[in-house]
Amino acid sequence: MSLNANIAYNLKKIRTAKGLSLDVVAEQTGVSKSMLGQIERGVANPSVSVIGKIVSGLRVELDELVKNPLEELLYIPKNQIQPTKELENKYRVYTYFPYDKDKAFEIYVIEIFPGASYLSGSHGEGTKEYLMVDTGSLKLRIEERCQMLESGDAIRFDTDKEHEYINVSEEMLRLTIVFSFK
Repeated sequence: MSLNANIAYNLKKIRTAKGLSLDVVAEQTGVSKSMLGQIERGVANPSVSVIGKIVSGLRVELDELVKNPLEELLYIPKNQIQPTKELENKYRVYTYFPYDKDKAFEIYVIEIFPGASYLSGSHGEGTKEYLMVDTGSLKLRIEERCQMLESGDAIRFDTDKEHEYINVSEEMLRLTIVFSFK
């Protein structure tokens, strides 16, 4: 979405969530009702001054007005997502839902070729990893400790230490991983 489209969508969402009419918002912001209507329809290009009046009058952060709105439904076809990290014939990492400061999680899929491994460093204190083995057999090494997991198994662990995912099967190992941040 463009910045104007973001502002149009977010302004209307903020206004309706607060139960305010355009007349009330015009009174609170000092921006005319017709200009607010044009902004909400995406036909006006609001100046920095107008945006400042809206933010101040509605008592919201600028980010709330300009951020990309979250879609109610977000479909991510596997055949349209590219690996964010890849080592040929070793592994592929797909980022389905990357870090967002408004969310406390990330979701990845890692594919590891038979006999290969993927080494991951620490993700920082307070980060937890929720991992599920979709296909294959995993040997998870966290420092000196190892845990075997089979297809359908899941595990949760603190990711403040180096860890390694090792494919010990003859098929592609596919993992779904959710990182949770405190």
